[in-house]
Amino acid sequence: MEKTKQHYKVDKMTRSVRDRMNLQLPIFLFCSVFLGGCGASLDFTDPSGETVPAVLDNERLTAEEMDERRRQNVAYEYLCHLEEAKRWMEACLNEELPPTTELEEGLRNGVYLAKLGNFFSPKVVSVKKIYDREQTRYKATGLHFRHTDNVIQWLNAMAEIGLPKIFYPETTDIYDRKNMPRCIYCIHALSLYLFKLGLAPQIQDLYGKVDFTEEEISNMRLELEKYGIQMPAFSKIGGILANELSVDEAALHAAVIAINEAIDRQVPADTLMAMKNPNAMLINLDDQLESTYQNTLYKAKQDKMTNAKNRIASENSERERDVYEELLTQAEIQGNINKVNTHAAISKIDLALEGGDALALYEALATPALGLRGLLRENCDWYFKQFLSDRQQKQEAGVTGLLQKEELQLGVDAANRAAQQYQQRLAVVARINSAIRIGDAEKTVAEMMNPDAQLPEVYTFAADLYQRELATLQQQSPEGNLTHPELSVAVEMLSSVALINRALDSGDVNTVWKQLSSPVTGLTNIEDENFQRYIDDLMKLKAQTCAEGNEFITWNDIQSCIDRVNMVVHEEHERILAIGLINEALDEGDTRKTIQALQIPAAKLEGVTPKVAQHYQDTLLRAKREKAQDTQDETAVLWLDEIQEGIHRANKDTEESERFSLGILAINEAVGHGDVSQTLSALRSMDVGLYGVTPECAETYQRELSEFKRRKMVAGGNGSEWVKHWVRGGYHYYHNLRTEEGGWDEPAEFVQNDTQLSREEIQSTISGVTAAYNREQLWLASENLITKLQACCRGYLVRQEFNSRMNFLKKQVPAITCIQSQWRGYKQRRAYQIRLDYLQSQKDQVVKIQSMTRMYQARRRYRDRLQYFRNHINDVIKIQAFIRANKAREDYKTLINAENPPMAVVRKFVHLLDQSDQDFQEELELMKLREEVVTLIRSNQQLENDLNLMDIKIGLLVKNKITLQDVVSHSKKLTKKNKEQLSDMMMLNKQRGGLKALSKEKREKLEAYQHLFYLLQTNPTYLAKLIFQMPQNKSTKFMDSVIFTLYNYASNQREEYLLLRLFQTALQEEIKSKVDQIHEIVTGNPTVIKMVVSFNRGARGQNALRQILAPVVKEIIDDKSLNIKTDPVDIYKSWVNQMESQTGEASKLPYDVTPEQALNHEEVRKRLDISIRNMRTVTDKFLSAIVISVDKIPYGMRFIAKVLKDSLHEKFPDAGEDELLKIVGNLLYYRYMNPAIVAPDAFDIIDLSAGGQLTTDQRRNLGSIAKMLQHAASNKMFMGDNAHLSIINEYLLQSYQKFRRFFQSACEVPELQDKFNIDEYSDLVTLTKPVIYISIGEIINTHTLLLDHQDAIAPEHNDPIHELLDDLGEVPTIESLIGEGSGNVNDPNREMLAKTEVSLTLTNKFDVPGDENAEMDVRTILLNTKRLIVDVIRFQPGETLTEILGTPATSEQEVEHQRAMQKRAIRDAKTPDKMKKSVSVKEDGNLNLQGKKDKIKTGLKKLTELGTVNAKSKYQELINDIAKDIRNQRRYRQRRKAELVKLQQTYSALNSKATFYGEQVDYYKSYIKTCLDNLASKGKVSKKPREMKGKNSKKISLKYTAARLHEKGVLLEIEDLQSNQFKNVIFEISPTEEVGDFEIKAKFMGVQMETFMLHYQDLLQLQYEGVAVMKLFDRAKVNVNLLIFLLNKKFYGK
Repeated sequence: MEKTKQHYKVDKMTRSVRDRMNLQLPIFLFCSVFLGGCGASLDFTDPSGETVPAVLDNERLTAEEMDERRRQNVAYEYLCHLEEAKRWMEACLNEELPPTTELEEGLRNGVYLAKLGNFFSPKVVSVKKIYDREQTRYKATGLHFRHTDNVIQWLNAMAEIGLPKIFYPETTDIYDRKNMPRCIYCIHALSLYLFKLGLAPQIQDLYGKVDFTEEEISNMRLELEKYGIQMPAFSKIGGILANELSVDEAALHAAVIAINEAIDRQVPADTLMAMKNPNAMLINLDDQLESTYQNTLYKAKQDKMTNAKNRIASENSERERDVYEELLTQAEIQGNINKVNTHAAISKIDLALEGGDALALYEALATPALGLRGLLRENCDWYFKQFLSDRQQKQEAGVTGLLQKEELQLGVDAANRAAQQYQQRLAVVARINSAIRIGDAEKTVAEMMNPDAQLPEVYTFAADLYQRELATLQQQSPEGNLTHPELSVAVEMLSSVALINRALDSGDVNTVWKQLSSPVTGLTNIEDENFQRYIDDLMKLKAQTCAEGNEFITWNDIQSCIDRVNMVVHEEHERILAIGLINEALDEGDTRKTIQALQIPAAKLEGVTPKVAQHYQDTLLRAKREKAQDTQDETAVLWLDEIQEGIHRANKDTEESERFSLGILAINEAVGHGDVSQTLSALRSMDVGLYGVTPECAETYQRELSEFKRRKMVAGGNGSEWVKHWVRGGYHYYHNLRTEEGGWDEPAEFVQNDTQLSREEIQSTISGVTAAYNREQLWLASENLITKLQACCRGYLVRQEFNSRMNFLKKQVPAITCIQSQWRGYKQRRAYQIRLDYLQSQKDQVVKIQSMTRMYQARRRYRDRLQYFRNHINDVIKIQAFIRANKAREDYKTLINAENPPMAVVRKFVHLLDQSDQDFQEELELMKLREEVVTLIRSNQQLENDLNLMDIKIGLLVKNKITLQDVVSHSKKLTKKNKEQLSDMMMLNKQRGGLKALSKEKREKLEAYQHLFYLLQTNPTYLAKLIFQMPQNKSTKFMDSVIFTLYNYASNQREEYLLLRLFQTALQEEIKSKVDQIHEIVTGNPTVIKMVVSFNRGARGQNALRQILAPVVKEIIDDKSLNIKTDPVDIYKSWVNQMESQTGEASKLPYDVTPEQALNHEEVRKRLDISIRNMRTVTDKFLSAIVISVDKIPYGMRFIAKVLKDSLHEKFPDAGEDELLKIVGNLLYYRYMNPAIVAPDAFDIIDLSAGGQLTTDQRRNLGSIAKMLQHAASNKMFMGDNAHLSIINEYLLQSYQKFRRFFQSACEVPELQDKFNIDEYSDLVTLTKPVIYISIGEIINTHTLLLDHQDAIAPEHNDPIHELLDDLGEVPTIESLIGEGSGNVNDPNREMLAKTEVSLTLTNKFDVPGDENAEMDVRTILLNTKRLIVDVIRFQPGETLTEILGTPATSEQEVEHQRAMQKRAIRDAKTPDKMKKSVSVKEDGNLNLQGKKDKIKTGLKKLTELGTVNAKSKYQELINDIAKDIRNQRRYRQRRKAELVKLQQTYSALNSKATFYGEQVDYYKSYIKTCLDNLASKGKVSKKPREMKGKNSKKISLKYTAARLHEKGVLLEIEDLQSNQFKNVIFEISPTEEVGDFEIKAKFMGVQMETFMLHYQDLLQLQYEGVAVMKLFDRAKVNVNLLIFLLNKKFYGK
């Protein structure tokens, strides 16, 4: 066995010391170097005397094995360094780091490194600066580029504390994991540097002390080999740190070695002396701690040497070793000194705390070794209190030991903050008192909201409340000032009161209760069960306070209201107890107890009289028995209102009985006196209640009653004073005749007086007398009736005789008819014979009359024929014209079809090239209509955006997110925007010096912009590239605002052609540059696709969608019975709700089920099958409507679909036809049609009135249909969660084939040039120049974007756009273009100025040369020559052009030509500027025929030289071109007419849309007005009680006991009330004035308890959301479905 050689190699640092100072190293080091150089093995002795052998091997290793072991050792060593760094960082951060093998990956996001930077340099790296501090983004999506900010923060922190930059890693070393060992190396260096500064603990040396698995070591070795990283020299960190100091390196290392030798000698004085060597650069040495220094440094050196031994024993002998592997470095010595000093200072601090000496504590804290920041002597008392508190908290937490340095720094900072806050608080409190004293509410609130005041939250809307209440408290304060604690308590309570006020204003019941029950408010005696009562009383109090002119109710008002409610509730409970006592007394039958119970004050019964006690007992007992009989409940008790009613009834009975008794007595006395009138008056008294009294019988009454009384007196009388009367109700009333008083109690020894007439006797006498009188009067009054009876009898007999005669005549009708007919026949035959004899005697005259008649008829036929021709003279002319037209058609066919049309034919039709007045009118109308359409589009877009915003604002208003005033202000803004204002903005005042001002500079600027926008319009490449240079959100806005404006929203064919060219170019560019996978077109959101769909779904394509979808959508919406539900759970819940609503009984089925459980029910499966069949039927209708509508789809959509398909096929040639057609289907169906099916109201597919909307069922039906069509279009089947719909997968396959054919047909469209018949010469021959209407802001934005992306959109320097942008120069301001003065950037009117619109007449700078060099351009020469030829051949005949040019014109031809030119000049003078011709054309018009022919010859010569025409063919090429121009002119006129019709349709549709938006605005205004009215009505005084009572009395209300509702299943339970008490609870349901609102009142034993307002719509919403149970009064639980059933049945008749 051979020992391996262990070499010690002196590093460069040591050689430098030796060379420069000739320093003698320790002899063992020198020998090791010498012997190692000789290749000998070496054993050496350490300072402790132990022999350390070199690494021994039992056998010789091969080179490969040694290399493998070396790599394994390197990996193990690096893992140890990772573990060291991990433990040190965990000690610093007090946070667990990832495992060692995952630490490198965990450090890549820089979060732990940034936290480490915050640990030692919080000023540089604050917690807020750490990106993804909780690493949520990193865990979700991985690394983000912003994670590099964390690494940079860490590097900045190290630079701040002065760590040498030689240790710093690169950001990519960490983020991209290029060199993670470099990062760990830096952490080790940082740990040593921080330890030297006393800012962190020392890092451990764990080499040989931690274990790793073979797999972990191998993985690390492979990782290191993968990146080929050179392992840093961790052992040389101490030396490098020393080298980086700006001192003499040799002297420093010598001093450090001397200190190490002194430490080994273990003499504290020598060690201290060595450390005081200035070359050692050690600071903060304390002579008193020399022994501690010695012990600490000795222990540290021993630990380091032990670790070195472990490393030597396992390392390869070839590794370079450092001298400081066994010696303490300068940084380690300084770090240990700081550690000793810190511990000593902490001990002094603890002694100062124990001694209670604040100054001594400050002196200890100021020790340099601690390095505490922010110490202030004046805060020493605050430090003392803070550290005492910290130490106590530490002891309470069970942690022993002294306060550490970090805890001390936190304590100092906390104490400083507390002291500063205290001073600031005192100043703010003084200012608050001053503001309160002044009475400035706003200033008071502003001061209280100052964070330095440290007061609870203050609300500005309650400024007056704070001011008033705090001023009162301030006046009550003895010192006239409020302290901070007093302010805190007062503000806390007042803020709560302010919140209560605001919640009361908004009706937020939950917030009111939350504040009332909050201990912060300080209210007492709050009872939870009185919650609703508190709210109701506070609402009334708030309304009363507002009516009195006070905005807020105070705390005292709230407390008084609570006390009042509590008192009322207490009285109610006492009243219920009193009612119980009354019922018990009634059951006992004791009249005395009954009257005592009735007189209990808590019962508050009115009109209780002790003398009526017996009648009270009888009346109430009878009422109780009747109630028990009616309710069939023997235990039924009387309630408060029933008892009160019984008392009133008993008192009324008493009064009536007393009057009755006196009335009977008066009758007896009157009869006894014999006074007839007095007797009659007594009998007619209402108190007695006698009937049938007739004044005419008064004497008879007197006589009969006197006789009756006399008979009774004859029989003898008993002389009793008492009379017993039987009164109403079956009771007996006892009346004393002497005292004329009575009662219900039977007198002692009662005897009935037998001489007095009773009521029954009196009534019997009166009835007899009156009946006799009535019979007598009846006979006297019936004399006339008897006479009438006799007359009726006689009349009957006469009529009977007449009827008998009539019957006889009717039986003889045939005989009578025969006699009459014979007589009439005789008369007629006789008259005929006389007439015949007369005619025979006048034969000649008859013949003459006949001949005259025939002659008249012949003449009449002739005149009719002649008049016919005169009437049809126009038809004759038409026939002649038809013959001539046939000839003209033949000539025109020759013009069109002939290869070389003759000159004679061309001359006939050359007049078609002239622009007639109709042409000019149509052009003007077209221009005007385009302008109006563009204006309307902009107006509608703005109005639609504002309406959408209005929807959001009203939604927020409903949710109480914004105030009503915000909505009102937006409504006012909304109504100001109209088409007229936008039209006014189209005009600029030329006198203001704007873009169209009459100056050369402005004219050049205008022309430059016109040239620029012409180039952008006609060359789509620029805009296509510009779109993709911007972010998608900006490009979409740019498309909407600028591009559509530039093309006038494709208002004519030219602009539609150019816009589609742009879409085509941009889509091809996007697919080429941005689409890497074919499915990205579907999954992404391509900008061009989105813009194409948006454009074609606008005004142009909306009509197409409406034609395709409106009929089927309307059919679905109108079908009220259609209800498509495909979710089994929804079907199940609907079924349960229906059962409960129909039966009125609670269902026993569970409400929450899974789809599988729902499908277990036959009814659910049945309904699902019906829904599927219905869905398939209606889907078929939609599919049929779509597949037959290929021709209705806008050409633009079909063309882009074709471009999309071809472009994808070109880039992805391997893609199949089905895959491409699916993407086309995604465009045509999913993006274009699907949204219109799902939301037809949003896309104007159907017409809805303002405020109208689709129902939930209608939207669900349309959504289900759209889902089916989407699956069919994409050939996607139902599976997974939708497996229950898999039965329609076969139908989806069949539908996909239909869609596939539809998509193929849609892509079969002609190219743009063929469709629009437009080429590069089109702009040169059109009558008008293109005009656009664009805002100033859009001009500036476009100019800015072009300048910003100039190089990207036009990389060639000779591109024309560079020249145009150079002409324009810098981007002008809004004011310079408008002509206003320089305005403020923040001016609110600036935005409106930017929307000012101008019209630009677009011209081409490059293709159209100026008039001065027009002759040099071939195209211009050709056009001018043809124009002159047309003028010549119209007036001078000839077979060929050569013949015409060679023949001089006659004077008649010249005159005719001159006359025509004058007419043309007059017409041109009336032509608008935008349609005027160039100057050269005008000059040509002034020439005569000969001059024009001369100019034609010159032009023909130049064209012949250029090879454009041929003289040998007699210039037939030009004649052919003129024939072509005639044909194109005709097509242009036809196209213009079609465009006019199309624009008119668009204009009409836009007007309809604007009208609809107007209706929406009116609807919103009505809604807001209603809100305002409701808001205003809150402050109005209610109606008088009498009026309200009278009004409410007409309403129908229902009363149910809780027991009855419980039986019906409506009521489930009432909290804290047994079910056997339900009979004593009554619910009264009454409809209110508002339709659908019901008021529910609850009574317990007749005592009014609470009132609840129920909204029917809320019930329906709960049912729709599947809520089966709701609460009333916060304690009564009811079944929602059965309550709806009850309301429907009782109030709606359903």
